[in-house]
Amino acid sequence: MSEGHLGQAARRLAGRKVLVVGAGTRPDKDPGAPVGNGRAIAVLAAREGADVACSDICAAAAAATAQLVEAEGVLSVTVAADATDAGQSAAMVAQAVHGLGGLDALVVNVGVGLGTGLEDSSPEDWDQVLSLNLRAPFLAAKHALPALADGGAIVFIGSVAGLRAATNSPAYDSSKAGLFGLTRHVAKEAGARRIRANLVVPGLMDTPMGRQASAGRASRTASFERIPLGRQGTAFEVAEAVTFLLSDRASYITGQSLVVDGGLSAV
Repeated sequence: MSEGHLGQAARRLAGRKVLVVGAGTRPDKDPGAPVGNGRAIAVLAAREGADVACSDICAAAAAATAQLVEAEGVLSVTVAADATDAGQSAAMVAQAVHGLGGLDALVVNVGVGLGTGLEDSSPEDWDQVLSLNLRAPFLAAKHALPALADGGAIVFIGSVAGLRAATNSPAYDSSKAGLFGLTRHVAKEAGARRIRANLVVPGLMDTPMGRQASAGRASRTASFERIPLGRQGTAFEVAEAVTFLLSDRASYITGQSLVVDGGLSAV
């Protein structure tokens, strides 16, 4: 996969063992469809020298990403798991540790949006969104933290919807806001072992999920005009931020959020 990397790999993650939760990209009939954030994160981590465990609820999607990781000349492990299930989450971490021979970093890239406004959002919509968007990151951190090597790193993937009421889904906006609190708590608890926890906050990204959101919500497309940099971002631009936060170049950064939105939230 040659697309998207912004420069020559600096091997910033050489020797690291990384678990990426949500590493698959949903299938798309368009041969020119972009990759999702999780796949880009896994591939870029591999280019930077990391061995990567690729986890996804869809085994085929995880395996496809693992193939791309292996093509970068590093070790890849495929894990099929429902990250919202406590038992499967624990097994996911155990399988990654076994396959990689340890664990230095965790990236949690999961999310779904359901419901339109308070009136048309059902309690079931709320529960499903909060389960994936907030419960799954909590479970992944809970189970991965004891397995992480001292000095490791955790990165959650959020959304600018956590900064303001950015969508029509109260569950989505609320769950992404909750990630800020989870990140701060994990950073506080993990600090004793020099494990850092941070949050990457993407804006309007050209990913399969982003394109699906645009197709269902015209206001999202209209928002493109308000982005100061004049375009959507790419999954690899999210991956660059994640790779930085996983690397030693971010060795004194924890409990923070890094917004990757082309300036949208600033205006």
